[in-house]
Amino acid sequence: MKEYGMNQLRNVVLLSHSGAGKTSLAEAMLYTAGAITRMGRVEEGSTVSDYDKEEIKRGISLNLSLVPCEWKEHKTNLLDTPGYLDFLGEVKSATRVADAAVIVLDAVGGVEVGTELMWKYADERGLPRLVVVNKLDRENADWRRVLNQLQERFESSFVRFQLPIGQEAEFRGVIDLPSQKAWMQRREEPTGVPEELVADTTSAREELLEAAVEADDDLLVKYLEGEKLTQEEISQGLKARIGAGDIVPVLCTSATANIGVLPLLDAILAYLPSPAEVPPERAVNPALGQEEMLEEGDLAPLAALVFKTLADPYVGKVSYFRVYGGIMQSDSRVLNPRSREEERISQLYLARGKEQIPVDRLRAGDIGAVARLSGTITADTLCDQSHPLVLPGIEFPRPVYSVAVAPKTRADSAKISPSLTRLVEEDPTFEWHQEPGTRQTILSGMGDAHINIAVQRLADKFGLEVLTSIPKVPYRETITRTATSRYRHKKQTGGAGQFAEVELRVEPLPRGEGFQYEWKVFGGAVSSSFQPSIEKGIRQVMEQGVIAGYPVVDILAAVCDGKEHPVDSKDIAFQIAGREVFKLAVLEGRPVILEPIMDVTITVPEEYTGDVLGDLNTKRARVQGMEQERGSSTIMAQAPQAEMQRYATDLRSITQGRGIHSMTFSHYEEVPGYLAEQIIAQAKREAQPS
Repeated sequence: MKEYGMNQLRNVVLLSHSGAGKTSLAEAMLYTAGAITRMGRVEEGSTVSDYDKEEIKRGISLNLSLVPCEWKEHKTNLLDTPGYLDFLGEVKSATRVADAAVIVLDAVGGVEVGTELMWKYADERGLPRLVVVNKLDRENADWRRVLNQLQERFESSFVRFQLPIGQEAEFRGVIDLPSQKAWMQRREEPTGVPEELVADTTSAREELLEAAVEADDDLLVKYLEGEKLTQEEISQGLKARIGAGDIVPVLCTSATANIGVLPLLDAILAYLPSPAEVPPERAVNPALGQEEMLEEGDLAPLAALVFKTLADPYVGKVSYFRVYGGIMQSDSRVLNPRSREEERISQLYLARGKEQIPVDRLRAGDIGAVARLSGTITADTLCDQSHPLVLPGIEFPRPVYSVAVAPKTRADSAKISPSLTRLVEEDPTFEWHQEPGTRQTILSGMGDAHINIAVQRLADKFGLEVLTSIPKVPYRETITRTATSRYRHKKQTGGAGQFAEVELRVEPLPRGEGFQYEWKVFGGAVSSSFQPSIEKGIRQVMEQGVIAGYPVVDILAAVCDGKEHPVDSKDIAFQIAGREVFKLAVLEGRPVILEPIMDVTITVPEEYTGDVLGDLNTKRARVQGMEQERGSSTIMAQAPQAEMQRYATDLRSITQGRGIHSMTFSHYEEVPGYLAEQIIAQAKREAQPS
C-alpha cells in the first residue's frame, strides 16, 4: 500500500444501530475500490471486517475493525464498529480517532435508538457526517419515511445528495444530484438521469444548490444573479457547510447489491475533511505542565494515541494507534508518559481486518498497529522522549451488568487475576474487582452478550474456563441507636489463664463515615497497651458481620471501662473480649441491613415509557425526573441494586431492544424490615453446615 500525506487521508467511522449493514457496506467499498476481488457476506462469515470466531458464529460485529481502502489516489481508513449496544466501548474508541462519520440507516427500520446514541457520540466529537440509507432493495423499504424520521428526530438540516432509482425489489441505481448523473447497478460509468425522474432531480438539485451557496456570500450573489456555478464551486460550498455541521448529506445504497457504493466513495473524498482540515488536537506537556496546540504534520513532535488493544494468540498484544503529529518509525523507541517507560517499536503495519501489511513508517494523520508493547494500554499516548506529550484519552461508558466469576478448577485460581486484567486491557468497558463483603470476584460489562463473549475469550485466548453466577448483593450492617454492653472473657485450664473484661459503647455514624474507635478508659482500669488488641477484635467482627454475615459500617466504638488481671491478661484475651462485646453491643443497638442504591438513567422511545415506569415500580425504584425530546423519553431514577442485577436484559425485553440505560452507585440505604428478615434467614441457612 502506498504512503499517503495528510491531505490524501480520510479517517471515517461507520456508525449505526445493529443490523443496518455497516459491515456489508465496508465490504462493498473494499470491493469497489479493488482492495478485494470478491465480496464476502456476513451470513457466510466471509467479510474482511468480521473475522473473529465469535463474530462469524453470531453474525454480528463485536469488535472495532480497521479496513483501509485506496480510491482515486487517496486512502480512507474505515473504522467499522459494532451496532449492538453491548459493545459501545468499541464505538467510543473509533469516534475518538475519526475525523468524520458515515451514519448508516436501515431503509426499513429507519431511525432507531442505536442511531440516536451513535449520533450523540458523533456530536460529542463534533464529527462532520454523511447519512447513508442502506438496504433500499428490501421489502417495505421507504426512502421518504426515513428522511422524515431524520428531520423529526434530529435538529440538523438534512439535504438530499442522491435520489433512489426505484424502491424495494425495483431499486436499481442512484442519481447523484451534484453531478446530475445516474449510477446504475453493475455499471462502472454513470448514465443520464431516467426521464421519469428528471423533474424530481431538478427540484432536489435546486435545494442542494441553495444549501451550497449559503457557505459563501460571493457564491450566493452569483447564484441569485442567475450565473451558472461550476462543479468545483458547488463542491467547495457543500464541503464547507458539512464541515461546519450546518448540513448533513443523505445518500442511498444497497451494500449487498453494490448499488450506490461508488458515488459514496466519491462523496467521502469530496465532502469529508482530511486530517489536515480538522481543528488541531490539544495536548499537555507533562514536563512543563502546559497545554499545547498540536499542529498535525510530519514535522510536528511525535504524538500517537493508542485507541485499541487486542490480545492476539499468535503475536501477543497488538496496539492500534493514530498518529496525530510527527512520523512513527519501525524499529524505533518512544516514550509512554503515563508509565514513564520507554517502549520499543518493532515492525509497524497497516491492518485490514486480520490482514497485516508491513510498513516502514506511518505519517501524521494515518492509523496503524504495532505488536508487543510491554506497558502500553488503551488511551495511552506515545511520543518523543525529548518532547513528552499527553493527548486527551477516551471516555468509556460505565458497565451496567455484572456476574460473579469463579475458576472451574482449583488449579486455575492463580490465573483469574492476570487473565481478567488482560481482558480489561483489551476492552476498558469491562471492570473487575474482589467484593470484600461477599468474597466474590465480580466481572462487570455492558450486557449479557458482552459478558458471554468475555467468558469465551477467557477460554480461547487465556486458557481460563470460569463459571458465572448472579452476584450476591454487597449488603452492609449498621446500628440505629446508641448501646452499651460489657463482656468478661475468663479461661482457666491448668496452665496460664486468660482474662479480659471490656465495657463498650457503640453509636451510629452518618452514612459513609465508616468506623471510628475511641479510648475512654480513665483511672487505669485497663492498660492502654491493650487498646490495639480490643480494636483488632472489633475489626474482625466488622468484616464478618453480626446479624447476616455482611460487613458492619458507619459505627463508633468507644471503650469505656473494663478490668484486667496482672498475670492472665494478655493480647489474645482482649482480642476475644473486644470481639464478643462488640457483637453484644451491636445486637443492643437495633441493627439493620443496608443495601446499595443505584442512580439509573434510561432512554427509550416514547411508546415504551409507560411500560418502563410500570416495571420500575415493581423494582422499588423512585423516579427522580423525566425528559422528553424528539420521540424519546429519558427517565432518571434511583433503585436498589438487588432489583437491578439483570435490568439490561429486562429493559431489552420490554423495549424490543430499543432501550438503553446507564447505572452508577449512589449510596447505601436501610432495607425494608420484611426484606431484611428474608436476608437474615437466608444468611443463616447458608451458614449451616451441609
